[in-house]
Amino acid sequence: MSTISIICVGKIKEKYWNDAISEYSKRLSRYCKLNIIEVADEKTPDNAPSAIEEQIKKKEGDRILQNIDQGTFVCALAINGKKYSSESFSEYISSLGVQGISHIGFVIGGSLGLSSEVLARADAKISFSDMTFPHQMMRVILLEQIYRAYRIMRGEPYHK
Repeated sequence: MSTISIICVGKIKEKYWNDAISEYSKRLSRYCKLNIIEVADEKTPDNAPSAIEEQIKKKEGDRILQNIDQGTFVCALAINGKKYSSESFSEYISSLGVQGISHIGFVIGGSLGLSSEVLARADAKISFSDMTFPHQMMRVILLEQIYRAYRIMRGEPYHK
């Protein structure tokens, strides 16, 4: 059974997001071992200069990198990443398994995005949209798409 890790910046405070994350975590337990690793976010002052924003991204990025194991195939969620349909995302995850990759780590950055160091460590960059989503929502969307990918791989029904 493969391992999926989601390394993300920030904690989820709202019950409805936690409920959705719990539901998809439970559903995914049939298909993979799932780890969700939360790293602390940094407070970003309003109208922070870009130098401060870069320092914040670097601090958050260092925390992310400390939680990535050596053999993990890292997929960074980045607005300039490759876009997939649900079917092609399923094929992509399946192809990684065929290549012998048993641990995939998806990285979700904080409100400022990911540091250049995290992006450099990434083996792939994936974009779900040109739009920006709150990290809480993105975590649920990612879990749902991973679940859908496994359903597609196994020829099980899913909503189109």
